[in-house]
Amino acid sequence: MGNNHIVEAASKAPGWQIDGPALSSPLLLLGVTLQTMTIKPDLSSAVGHTPLLRLRRASELTGCEVLGKAEFLNPGGSIKDRTALGLILDAEKKGLLRPGGTIVEGTAGNTGIGMALIGASRGYRTVIFMPDTQSREKIDALRVAGAEIRLVPAAPFKDPRHYVHIARAYCESLNEQAPDSAWFGNQFDNTANRDWHEVTTGVEIWEQTGGKVDGFVCSAGTGGTLAGVGRALKSRKARVTIALSDPTGSALANYINRGELVAEGGSISEGIGSSRITANFQDAPIDMAWSIPDQESIPLLHELLHDEGWCVGGSSGVNLAGVIRLAKALGPGHTIVTVLADAGTRYQAKLFNPPFLREKGIPVPEWLQQSFGG
Repeated sequence: MGNNHIVEAASKAPGWQIDGPALSSPLLLLGVTLQTMTIKPDLSSAVGHTPLLRLRRASELTGCEVLGKAEFLNPGGSIKDRTALGLILDAEKKGLLRPGGTIVEGTAGNTGIGMALIGASRGYRTVIFMPDTQSREKIDALRVAGAEIRLVPAAPFKDPRHYVHIARAYCESLNEQAPDSAWFGNQFDNTANRDWHEVTTGVEIWEQTGGKVDGFVCSAGTGGTLAGVGRALKSRKARVTIALSDPTGSALANYINRGELVAEGGSISEGIGSSRITANFQDAPIDMAWSIPDQESIPLLHELLHDEGWCVGGSSGVNLAGVIRLAKALGPGHTIVTVLADAGTRYQAKLFNPPFLREKGIPVPEWLQQSFGG
């Protein structure tokens, strides 16, 4: 009998495809055709081309086909691997980043992880400046990735002590000592970020949905993903709806809806939201915007983990809330895409910590309370 029963079961599972007779290797019993098996020559080539996942509960709730781009499957564990790769390739092409040089960036964590890993694979040293308010899990991940980390106190962007300004100044000091030895990534205002998402992430979504996508929604930190994907989809289908899902405490939704950079409330989410309009966010083709409270977004990511097995971070919870709102706004029968940006394991001490959640007024599901005995 061998593995025939496994092949038979897999062939009947939705979305699985088995070619030919029963296969002897267990590696070939995972629903993947031989034609899709490829060898990647290096880490950079493994970034992107992530699958779209059908989000069952959101789809059933709204009557739409709700899909999440599984960006947590990138080599560094987040969508920011794309940003890092796009910025680095652009800098290399322009001669701004030279062999053996130093990458310097100000980041809330994920872009730094991507830059450190891609940088190491391409022969660069990486120095990261980040706020000391970020999760311990992300800080440790940066250290494991080989980055030199400089933690600085959180400060508003207008303050010269903001981590981005300190990173820029450090890069300038390195170049004063050794001209052209360092490059500042500048992910917030370097539009190579947006442009890379336009020619990669957006194109992937269009092709994966066969051009049948009706709406796209995600949160914004730098604004690169939202603007880039929005531009890619709008250029192919003008009537596609692009929406911003913004955490409370950010001013971006109010800017879209009222033209005012006014922040209200707060959020435990990291790496998204802003009090200013970045060069990447500027002129993003946004049709709708919502401000999403933690009390709405966090329970959704808890449900996604418990009911569908996907463990995602806080920004993905905000995206889940946004995709449900957009699906309800457009009505049944539409195909809506969002981003599952990174894994929830990078935020365990916050997102899956019952005492912390209760302190913030966020509901704690019974299964989580039982798991941690809190």
